[in-house]
Amino acid sequence: MAESVSILFVCMGNICRSPMAHGVFRRLVAEAGLEGRVAIDSAGTIDYHAGEPPDRRAIAAAAARGVDIADLRARAVSTEDCSRYDLVLAMDRGNFNRLRKLCNGDGDVRLFLTFAPDRREQEVPDPYGGGPEGFEYVLDLVEAGAAGLLDEVKRRLEDVAP
Repeated sequence: MAESVSILFVCMGNICRSPMAHGVFRRLVAEAGLEGRVAIDSAGTIDYHAGEPPDRRAIAAAAARGVDIADLRARAVSTEDCSRYDLVLAMDRGNFNRLRKLCNGDGDVRLFLTFAPDRREQEVPDPYGGGPEGFEYVLDLVEAGAAGLLDEVKRRLEDVAP
């Protein structure tokens, strides 16, 4: 039985998809009463936005669903993150490939939507260049992936049967 589980969500700039996933999953973990046992973070494969809050549209879309991500700040993923986190979850194949190269076989790197087997999508698209509907769609995907991920975390913690 694992005493704790650590999750890192990764997109390109860490201002849209990964902070939304971070916030949604943080809420699910809190609702499940697992805050002290699950560490959650997010990062980007580029450092262009390091230190910045999430995109204002991501903050607004998440807030409309009761998820506060305004406290999060962008950072770049590091090689140490590969072994520091139990799961390193990429939002899309491009970032998955960057992570696999960065981690060089270290750590458990996966596509986030592998935890949403009922969805046909395999990648969470970047909503940055679009309008509000893109952020809503991303949240739909993120909520589906986060629900499946919570089941995996519970399984790892052996709090409930899968």
